[in-house]
Amino acid sequence: MSNLQKKLSIDQAYFKILYIFGLAIIVITLFIMFELISTSFLSIKTFSWSFLYKNRWDPIKDVYSALPFIIGTLSTSFLAVGISSFLSIGSALFLSEYLKGELASFLASLVDVLAAIPSVVYGLWGLFVLVPAVRSIQTFFYTHLSFIPLFNSRPYGFGIMSAMLILAIMILPYAIAMIRSVLEMVPNDLKEAAYALGATKWDVLRFVVLPYVRSGIFAGIGLSLGRALGETMAVTMVIGNRNDIPRTLFDPANTLASVIANEFNEASSSLQLSSLVYLAMILFIITFMVNLIMRLILKHYTISKGR
Repeated sequence: MSNLQKKLSIDQAYFKILYIFGLAIIVITLFIMFELISTSFLSIKTFSWSFLYKNRWDPIKDVYSALPFIIGTLSTSFLAVGISSFLSIGSALFLSEYLKGELASFLASLVDVLAAIPSVVYGLWGLFVLVPAVRSIQTFFYTHLSFIPLFNSRPYGFGIMSAMLILAIMILPYAIAMIRSVLEMVPNDLKEAAYALGATKWDVLRFVVLPYVRSGIFAGIGLSLGRALGETMAVTMVIGNRNDIPRTLFDPANTLASVIANEFNEASSSLQLSSLVYLAMILFIITFMVNLIMRLILKHYTISKGR
């Protein structure tokens, strides 16, 4: 067998291995979905579509629905991404375009360390630092502006606001690291050409750097949103764990992940256990759909911009 034939056979074997790995991802995803559907079938059969839009979670009477937790999950995640997006873009631009030398490397390493901190540590910090701070702010609003419905809630400190802030802090390092990595991929030739034409630093950032990496920035924000949707421990520790639809941003609430974490080991009936798995399936579908939508938007933007 010639060397060319050996190389072709190795390439074919390598392709088959990668093909198997790709199929394994699909099989694992389908297996997870099958397990979720089969385990939650009792709840699906009992409540059907009403599980998605009713507002009642009562383990004593064995009546369950998911609307409060869907609202809690989406509100905390999207608000957290809305807060962290501007901070992450600004921080990444500062680290990659303005700050140079050892200090830039140190801060970049610090961002990586923040991304690696376990969520329970963030939760403890939120419990002892963030919740009292939110309670103080809420007490001021409740004392002076309680006539406004937005601020007419008891100053517990635990609630949507605390969960939103802790999520924003947690996903910030992921977004910064992702956006910083794509900013460093901008060719220096483009920036130097802009400077040669008389562009200022702001002009280069606005008309050269940001348009070049806009799709990468969008991808970084999308990844941080995926992290926020599934976050469990930190949110569980600061959101207040109330099984009801929040009226304001300061009201205690629950997310899909937090209610599963709180009640799964203490489920007193097969219907409650099935309903908790039903919540897990809803969270799986929401995460999948959000990532699919963001991928389609990213693909549409990339094609429309010719990149």
